[in-house]
Amino acid sequence: MGRPMEANIHNPSVGGQAANTSSTSASNGTSSRDRILALMKRKDALEAEISALSAVLDTHGANMQTPLTTFDGYPRDDIDVAQIRTTRARIIPLVNDVKALMIEIEKALHAHHAEPTGTSTSADSSSTSAAPPITAPQTETPVIEAVFAVVDQVSPSSPAEQAGVQVGDKVKRFGSVGALNHEKLAKVAAEVQQNENRTISVLVCRAIGDGEQDLELQLTPRRDWGGRGMLGCHLLPL
Repeated sequence: MGRPMEANIHNPSVGGQAANTSSTSASNGTSSRDRILALMKRKDALEAEISALSAVLDTHGANMQTPLTTFDGYPRDDIDVAQIRTTRARIIPLVNDVKALMIEIEKALHAHHAEPTGTSTSADSSSTSAAPPITAPQTETPVIEAVFAVVDQVSPSSPAEQAGVQVGDKVKRFGSVGALNHEKLAKVAAEVQQNENRTISVLVCRAIGDGEQDLELQLTPRRDWGGRGMLGCHLLPL
């Protein structure tokens, strides 16, 4: 079958093992690192999908625990029961997948850090050992005032209408949420939930005549306005 590719034919050792072990260790370190990064990337993708689906629930004024039937067992007529059930059914397996991935990532990290680093005089081994460590992503992202959503619906007498929000307004900032960290509007939904009955500063860009103008609006989410959700408007991510 021939000599394995990992063996270094220019650095023979007793029994042919030492050189092979050094090169294999570097190879395993690289492969385990790549696997961890791939798992993290997959987890991030799943979490982004969950956030997007959670935002869908929020537009209906619901979450994973919201009752879908009245006290006497009939489907509620004030919410879109079918849409909420469908969305929940998609979220549940995704959450389970994320939990499973977290376990895999933890095991892979333990295995990665337990691997012997080894030493090598070859240029290839040196470049491998110099690879940057796996680090956690930054948790805070600065708010960038670029358009990330557009208002495509505003309900009469809603908190959004009372704040001056209009159909066609382009959202640049929603509280602490901006273009770089809105996560498909999931962070906007969280901002609303965390600020019920409290004022949120919203920066929108509105078409006026032949141009556009930035406007700072003060929006107060609340449930008692007589319609769905706490805003009474719908945002479309861009």
